Amino acid sequence: MITPYALNRITREAFISVLGGVFEHSPWVAARVWERGPFESAVHLHHEMVDVVNQAAVWEQLALLTAHPELGSRLIMSDSSQEEQKSAGLGNLSTELCEELVELNDLYKKKFDFPFILAVRGHTSDSIADALKRRLANNPELEFRLALDETAKIADFRLREIIAESSHTVT
Repeated sequence: MITPYALNRITREAFISVLGGVFEHSPWVAARVWERGPFESAVHLHHEMVDVVNQAAVWEQLALLTAHPELGSRLIMSDSSQEEQKSAGLGNLSTELCEELVELNDLYKKKFDFPFILAVRGHTSDSIADALKRRLANNPELEFRLALDETAKIADFRLREIIAESSHTVT
C-alpha cells in the first residue's frame, strides 16, 4: 500500500504503474489524472479519476467498458478481476449457472456492444444473474451510464486496496 503523501511524490511513470489497473486495462485514466495532483486522499483521487472518465470521449469510455471481462467467464483476466469474481462465487459456478451466465452475457453484449459490468463485491452468483436479467431491459443510453457507474465502484474498491490513508499532511 502507498499513502497519498508518498503517491504525490512519485514520478508520472511510477504513478501510472501503481494506478494503471484501477480502471480495467485503462492506464490512460491514471496518466491523465496525474496532472491533477496532489491528491488529499483516496476519495479525492477517486473523484478525479471518475471525472477523467466522465470527460473522456465516448469512444474512450466504450474502450474502457469493453476492456472488462464477462462475469463468470473462463477467459484470462486481470488479477483484480479474478479475485473480485472469485469473492462473488463466480470461480466455482455450477455448470447450469455457468451456461445461464454465458447465455445472458451473450444477449447483453449483442444488445449493448460491451460486456455486463457490475461491482460484484457483496454479490452472490445468483444476485449477479438477477442484476444481469434486470439490466437487459434497459435502453442503451441508460445502460452505458450504469456500466460507467459500475466501473467507478470497481475503481473505488481497487483504490482502497492500494492507498493507505495516513495522518501525514498531503501537499
